[in-house]
Amino acid sequence: MRLFGRKNAEEETGRRRDEEIARFWAWWQETRPRLDSLVAAGETGGLEEWLAPAVAALHPSLVWELAPGRNAAHALVVTSAGDAELRPLAHRWAKAAPPADLLWEFHPSRQANPQATDLTIDVGGFDFALDKLALGLRVPRNQSRVDVAAYHPIFGELDEETRMETALLALDWLLGEDDVARWVGEITAATFPPIDSVAAVHLPAVVADLASGFEEEQWVLLEGQTAGGAPLAAAARHPLRPVDHPLLDQHIAITLPYAHRDDKGLPTGDSTAALSDFEERLTACLVELGDQAMLAVHLTAEGHRIIHVYADSAGDAATPAKELVAGWREGRARVDVAADPAWTAVSPFVS
Repeated sequence: MRLFGRKNAEEETGRRRDEEIARFWAWWQETRPRLDSLVAAGETGGLEEWLAPAVAALHPSLVWELAPGRNAAHALVVTSAGDAELRPLAHRWAKAAPPADLLWEFHPSRQANPQATDLTIDVGGFDFALDKLALGLRVPRNQSRVDVAAYHPIFGELDEETRMETALLALDWLLGEDDVARWVGEITAATFPPIDSVAAVHLPAVVADLASGFEEEQWVLLEGQTAGGAPLAAAARHPLRPVDHPLLDQHIAITLPYAHRDDKGLPTGDSTAALSDFEERLTACLVELGDQAMLAVHLTAEGHRIIHVYADSAGDAATPAKELVAGWREGRARVDVAADPAWTAVSPFVS
C-alpha cells in the first residue's frame, strides 16, 4: 500500500485555515458594535473599510456583500463567487458563524431574493430593472441543466463582460447562487430577444420542475476507452456536483488491481465478487461517516479499479479506506490522498 497524502502538510493547511476563520469571528464580535451603529445610521457604505480587509485576510478572492436577510434584518454574504476552489472556505466560514439574531445572519453564497423582479440597479449608467429581463430557456435532452439566454434592453449598450456579469448577478438573485451552480448550464447574455423568451420571474418554476426529476439518488453506467484504447467501464453518481457537498474538499483515490480478467481487461469471476464485496464494505464505512464522505465514481480498466471518494478534510475518512485496502489480496493496492476542492480528479463526470 502506497500513501501519497502529504498528511502533515494538509493538516497544517487546515489548521491555518481554521485559525484564520476563528480570527475573523473574534474580530466580528469585537467590531460588531461599530458595524451595528453604521447600519443603524444608514451608513452602509462605511462598512467597506471594516469588512473588506477582514474578508481579504481569509482569502483575497472571496467576495462579500450586504443583503436583506431572510429572517434577520441583514445578511452578511461571503462567497467564492463561483470559484470551486474557494467554495469550501466560504462554507467553513459560515459554519463557524455565531447564531443568527434579529439583526444579522450569515451565508456562504448569494441567496435568492423573493422580490428580485422588483429590483432596479445602476449598471454602467443605465437602469437595470429585473422586470424587463427576458430569458430563453432550453433543457437539452437527457441533461440535468437548463441553458439560459438572458436579454435586457440595456444589454446592447454594455460591453460583453459587463453584460455577462449583470446576467449572472440577476440569475443569483432569481435562484440563489448555489442553485445557479446546480441547475444552470450554458449562459448567454444576448443583445436581441431570444425566440420564445419568458419573463425572468418564471425561471424558479422551470428549475424546480427540472430538479424534481433528480430527488432520488441515481447512478449512471458508462463505457469508453482509456488513452491507450483499452475498454473502460465507469459508474458515477448523477448528478455529480461539488456544490452539493461543499465541505468535501479531500480526494481519496483507491486503486485495486484484480487478478481475474477477460480479454478486454475487465474483471471476471472471483475478482468481480471481490471488487463488489470491497465496495460494499467501503460504502458501509462511508455511511457511518454521514455527510463527511461519499463515493463519487469508480473506473475499471486494464486490470485495475480506481474508486474516487470525496471527504471532509477536517475529518479522517482516509483511515477506514486504508484499513480496507490493507486486506486486499489480488495485488498491491494503494490509497492516494490529496486536496481537491474543485473535484478536478472526476471533472469528466461532474454534471
